[in-house]
Amino acid sequence: MRRYTLKSAGPAREKPGFLDDLNPEQRQVAEALSGPMLVIAGAGTGKTRTLVYRTAHIIERQVDPERIMLLTFTNRAAREMTDRVQQLVPVVTERMWAGTFHHVGHRILRRYAERLGYGTNFGIIDPQEARDLMTAVIGDTVAGVTGKRMPKADVMLAILSSALNTDRPLASVLEDDFHTFAESRDRIDQVLTAYLERKVQMNLMDYDDLLVNWRLLLEDHPDIRAQYTAHFQHIMVDEYQDTNALQASVVRLMLGDHRNLMVVGDDSQSIYGWRGADVGNILAFPEAFEGCQIFKLQTNYRCTPQIVDLANASIACNKRRFDKTLTAASGDGELPAFVALADAEQQAAFVAQRALELRDEGVDLNRQAVLYRAHYQAMQLQLELQRRGIPFVIRSGLRFFEQAHIRDLLAHLRVLHNPLDQLAWMRVLKLREGIGNALAVRIIDSLTGHGDPIDALQRGAPIQLPARAQRSFEATRKLLLRLNAPALIRNPGAMFDEILKAGLERHIQEGAPNAEQRVEDIRQLGHFAAQYDDYRDFLNELALVENLSAEQVVAGGDGDERLLLSTVHQAKGLEWDAVFLLDMADGRFPLARALQSEAQEEEERRLFYVAATRARRELYLCYPQWGVDRDRTRIFMRPSRFLTEINASGGDRTEIWQIAES
Repeated sequence: MRRYTLKSAGPAREKPGFLDDLNPEQRQVAEALSGPMLVIAGAGTGKTRTLVYRTAHIIERQVDPERIMLLTFTNRAAREMTDRVQQLVPVVTERMWAGTFHHVGHRILRRYAERLGYGTNFGIIDPQEARDLMTAVIGDTVAGVTGKRMPKADVMLAILSSALNTDRPLASVLEDDFHTFAESRDRIDQVLTAYLERKVQMNLMDYDDLLVNWRLLLEDHPDIRAQYTAHFQHIMVDEYQDTNALQASVVRLMLGDHRNLMVVGDDSQSIYGWRGADVGNILAFPEAFEGCQIFKLQTNYRCTPQIVDLANASIACNKRRFDKTLTAASGDGELPAFVALADAEQQAAFVAQRALELRDEGVDLNRQAVLYRAHYQAMQLQLELQRRGIPFVIRSGLRFFEQAHIRDLLAHLRVLHNPLDQLAWMRVLKLREGIGNALAVRIIDSLTGHGDPIDALQRGAPIQLPARAQRSFEATRKLLLRLNAPALIRNPGAMFDEILKAGLERHIQEGAPNAEQRVEDIRQLGHFAAQYDDYRDFLNELALVENLSAEQVVAGGDGDERLLLSTVHQAKGLEWDAVFLLDMADGRFPLARALQSEAQEEEERRLFYVAATRARRELYLCYPQWGVDRDRTRIFMRPSRFLTEINASGGDRTEIWQIAES
């Protein structure tokens, strides 16, 4: 027998001038290969490029790709990075452990799930399946319980997820975030415990389990932890400012004695505290990892010097932050515009007109964006764009008036306006306990069978229903009759308050994890509706614009050209040539409810920093000076504190635009 030995080809040779493509700040990061490292990467400073080049450099230094872990917040980002690494060092980067925390956790659990009482063939349930399972568990555990309020499945899952991802006890989560259910803690604990047990019995995990069980595996099984900490020579974490307590603990447990951990992020762009991200993870990183090296990427390749200067001046007002100052690599530009406008209506007209002017100047609609703090702030603009036939797309998906809680509210008005609208009746009736499809149809048939349904409500025409459904229908009957009173007909904003008080707010709180935001949407819609003298005028306006196509193409334009509308949260990581920022008034941005603590105010300021740095060339900060209260009183609004702070440190960082109407 003849033996033949294959010789190792060794590591791939790097491309000539491999690291010469980087600026000095980036290159310093790419060449730092040992120990714990924190990279503070400002907006537009080439964070991803730096990660890619550092990874390629590590591989070129004879580290097997399989011994590198790269944790990102989307699998798409991981694929893009590994593809770019492969262009620099032609090796099989698929062997890298690159992906989201959930992706990597799933990969590890497939090997060792039996250690935790699961089979290695465990199933992963999606959010809808988790909702269905939680609904069944609630039915089996606390069905028929009366007295204290109990959340529905979606809210139960949100409570559990918050507790797991932020490492807080259930009592704290309820008290801090779901206080309306604090008195039901024992029953909620009973349901959540049963849900966790049911998943193990069914050999199922949900998305949170992929992280929770990954941590349990490392904590409870030292041999498995030792295996992985010895295996991985380098761990890198992208967007570290967005990690939560659970993710940070997993990273610490995976770190071996070599301590070759690099985390990259920007404390100034930590904007997801409301969903569990903890800016403290990145701020405390140097203290948590002794001997940590700190690097800063401060050369911005996206924005003009004027936009960078504005962003620097704003974020400097935060107390909890790393000290850094961005410098712009691009050429000079115009000062950001501080646009003082009369009200929301004039704000919408300005944005629509200026967007078309920019288009005529060569900036396609696709290269423009309108950003706002909350969905309701774009209501007037959506109406204006539809009236003018300007095509637009909303990045967050549903348009404001298409959202379920808004349609639930408007259904009450539609019933009064057209009592034969059976679709609206179905929506109104099914909001109530004990009324499903079949009973709703029986009620509608009975009401319409007596002639005018509103007359039938006033007469109290008898309808045979089960006791609980009867009580619910009676509450609905009384509400609709109150809404039909002349004083409320002439005050749509007050109608919304009445609908909320009469049961819609409770329905939202018990069934929606983001209940506070949904209720705020309705309250703000009430402010918007207050400008109308009659609720029917308000409905007619909506009907007209809903029948206009937002798919019309501006004359001479490309059929795919759209103006993008987005919340600032949805816009993170993106950029446009021109950005309009709406409702820059105190109470609107920052939101009034976000000013309850210094920590919340600082997160709002970070959100403004993110919004401003989405603009490459032009930034329009729109300040409507007047709003309308629920009693239809015009109120003066102060400019956002973020606007007044910008120029407080000296120098003119904005150009004030005064609007005149022809």
